Amino acid sequence: MPIVNRVAAMHDEITQWRRDLHAHPELLFDVHRTAGVVAEKLKAFGCDEVVPGIGQTGVVGVIHGRKSGSNKVIGLRADMDALPIDEQTNVPYRSKTPGVMHACGHDGHTAMLLGAAKYLAETRNFDGTAVVIFQPAEEGGGGGREMVKDGMMERFGINEVYGMHNSPDLPIGEFALRRGPVMAAADKLRIDIEGKGTHAAKPHLGIDTILVGAQIVNQLQSIVSRNLDPLQSGVVSICTFKSGDTDNVIPQTAMMLGTVRTLMPEVQDMIEKRVSEVVEGVAKLHGATAKVTYVRNYPITINHDKQTDFAASIAAQISGANKVNTDLAPVMGAEDFSFMLNERPGAFIFVGNGESAGLHHPAYNFNDDAIPVGTSYWVRLVETAMPA
Repeated sequence: MPIVNRVAAMHDEITQWRRDLHAHPELLFDVHRTAGVVAEKLKAFGCDEVVPGIGQTGVVGVIHGRKSGSNKVIGLRADMDALPIDEQTNVPYRSKTPGVMHACGHDGHTAMLLGAAKYLAETRNFDGTAVVIFQPAEEGGGGGREMVKDGMMERFGINEVYGMHNSPDLPIGEFALRRGPVMAAADKLRIDIEGKGTHAAKPHLGIDTILVGAQIVNQLQSIVSRNLDPLQSGVVSICTFKSGDTDNVIPQTAMMLGTVRTLMPEVQDMIEKRVSEVVEGVAKLHGATAKVTYVRNYPITINHDKQTDFAASIAAQISGANKVNTDLAPVMGAEDFSFMLNERPGAFIFVGNGESAGLHHPAYNFNDDAIPVGTSYWVRLVETAMPA
């Protein structure tokens, strides 16, 4: 069963929605215009219930099927926020907000789910309830966590939940997913080093925090290379190193920021433990002190077996089984849909965006040719999971 005919007919309309969202990007929880557009459209589609303000600025729409014999409730989630990046495309609908752009395709995700909501509200060819979830602050703010904390799953009686993300360089019309861990946990790391400042010409009178920090950066890499099973995955990256203000003073303090990515809880535990041991040990060796602040941020995104197999079967309905990769290599990027999957069974799938600049790149643009594919996936998932 290929692209849904009605969805194909809506392609231009959904594209217009997507391009309007692209031109007006918003960050984190400050997605008031986007959420307003979403809520307005859901009401116009005739959703049975439209609830804004879930998880601060999230929007939830409820659509009941024509039959009421089933109590099953399926949640479909899209993210709405953009990134603090200055857009470098020449498209006529490029961002009108300096320094902010949709560099991850959330404009496309929102538009596709809106298209599915319009179709489902028109046809209602299912027995149960579809809940469309429009989430803020995926890009580091934990909007998924906030919607869950706000009681979304219980309030709307969601039984299963599904998410989707575009994938650059995966051809249009193709899908990819896997059972189990599909995206990594993203932990935040801060290291504060205290040494002894001194004149740069008299290093023997001080404790050089830059030297200590450099040694810490080097030694942290030994955790993955020497403490982790080579067949397992882990990443430790220091991305910020701040110390000193001039060229002739060895600074008293240094500060570093970084991230840790893992796909298994036991690996996450080991790396957290070793980070503290390495940092404190290296600092002590040089006569300095160091404090580690380790924050577990986004959990591992873990697809549930039954729902993953079901999602793959729906993708195969749209594109054919030969265009659905069910053995996708895990991605070391993170996704706060993980908070929803920790609460309810479900699956996260990637849909092809064709050849394009990578996610979070200033030249990235969502490919509108993916719209009928992703929208049809949402429609068939609901109709197949809850047949009328």
